[in-house]
Amino acid sequence: MKSITIRDVRTILTAPEGINLVVVKVETSEPGLYGIGCATFTQRYLTVANAVEHYLKPFLIGKDPRRIEDIWQTAMVSSYWRNGPVLNNALSGVDMALWDIKGKMAGMPLYELLGGKCREAAAVYRHADGKDEREVEENVRKWMEEGVRYIRCQMGGYGGRGHTVRSPDNALPGAYYDPDAYARSVPRMFEHIRRAIGDEVELLHDIHERVQPIEAVRLAKRLEPCRLFFLEDPLPPEQLDWFGMIRRQSATPLAIGELFTHPREWTPLIAGSLIDYIRVHLSAIGGLTPARKLAAFCESFGVRTAWHGPGDVSPVGHAANLHLDLCTPNFGIQEWYGFSDTIREVFPGCPELRDGYAYPNDSPGLGIDVDESLAARFPCVNRLPEWTLARTPDGSWARP
Repeated sequence: MKSITIRDVRTILTAPEGINLVVVKVETSEPGLYGIGCATFTQRYLTVANAVEHYLKPFLIGKDPRRIEDIWQTAMVSSYWRNGPVLNNALSGVDMALWDIKGKMAGMPLYELLGGKCREAAAVYRHADGKDEREVEENVRKWMEEGVRYIRCQMGGYGGRGHTVRSPDNALPGAYYDPDAYARSVPRMFEHIRRAIGDEVELLHDIHERVQPIEAVRLAKRLEPCRLFFLEDPLPPEQLDWFGMIRRQSATPLAIGELFTHPREWTPLIAGSLIDYIRVHLSAIGGLTPARKLAAFCESFGVRTAWHGPGDVSPVGHAANLHLDLCTPNFGIQEWYGFSDTIREVFPGCPELRDGYAYPNDSPGLGIDVDESLAARFPCVNRLPEWTLARTPDGSWARP
């Protein structure tokens, strides 16, 4: 077979909807043969871009792009210190791009290279928010009218809003919320929606780590009668030992993982049958190569996949999620953000959503591209989002 090498590695930074996205483009010595991957870490996008440009690029130039596993393993340890979100995201952009190249060389969509379809499309869930129970119900019904049957319900965003927050004098600025008022409001919201909607739709909720561990136990117990599809991120990665207590006291299905960057974070939860869905952010763990292994590990323990899929995953990352969804036996559900017309112009080949199911196209590789000239019209802005500075009523910091 003709010798092929990596000729160049570049980052493409763009924000078509005001969310900073990082895409890595790997070009080869074969004219016109390249791949793209998602390396989006919105809050530290410049650091990821620097890691790609100044460290991974010189490491990769001249290597055979077909040797994905060897490149992933050697790149992971090339910095010696590893398993952090910045370097994992940088490596993910390269890893996805290499899989994209391999699919193009084979003339196959990526799901074919990974074993072929287990299903024709992936069921997705959408997000319904509102200022009160009735507005949430209205938004749930809107999604149902579009064919969506899995809906994540929040009331006032993560941690809730509209609660009276009384803070001491000179309290520091931040995104304030009342964790106790929020925890009381969630069961009321779901009880209302179940009475109004019935059992013909699957309901989800994201605590987003906004409560103390014992409150997470109590909330999981109180939500049992509402029969959630899953309760997401009841606790942060720093408090994984509490999952055993939640599991012993509640049958509410649990999902976690979007903040995971190290295999030892998810291993005990899966092997201990303490969670039901793995929610990792593919780029945060290093890309498709570790994600497909993680899916296989989950399969052995009856844990299903629910890859992280918000707006701060690029369409390239969404395409990667979807290819894994189609060929993974233990697929559970896919979070879906939805693509605007502008996003579709910048990223031609975006997957399609029809009647609650996401479909990829059948183009080789990931089946998606990026229009670099159009992407350049939407520059990233280097600012920190306010929501990451969460505070409780007395001004104490809280996990966002």
